[in-house]
Amino acid sequence: MSNMTAISHHTALIYVMVVVSAADGSMSEKELRIIGELTKALPAFAGFDHSRLLAICQECAQILQEPDGAEAVLGLIDEGLPDVLHETAYWVALEVALADRRIALEELRVLDVLRRRLEIDKLTAAAIERGARAKYQVA
Repeated sequence: MSNMTAISHHTALIYVMVVVSAADGSMSEKELRIIGELTKALPAFAGFDHSRLLAICQECAQILQEPDGAEAVLGLIDEGLPDVLHETAYWVALEVALADRRIALEELRVLDVLRRRLEIDKLTAAAIERGARAKYQVA
């Protein structure tokens, strides 16, 4: 694949979120805010340098503009993400997709591609989806 050195797991998780956010052609303020919040809140981001967040998002968005960019980004995610963070990656992808409370068709397609690339079986994926949705339920 690429001759670049493998990206860090922090960068890989951010790329996952950007891929979902950019799925419908643009990254909304809400989506960017969620990405920022998740990178601050999650244990997986311990030790992450937050001053680099915007640059990493832009870098990913730039790769996505290239022909076969999505495939390149998925390859980088594969290389940078340890197995133990695959379910975390799927969960943060859902969090970003749910940022505007509804998941666009393009986002659903990207989530499906991610699920398969991260080798998350349907049952596990359904449980993660259920949990992500539960957070936003209102009575």
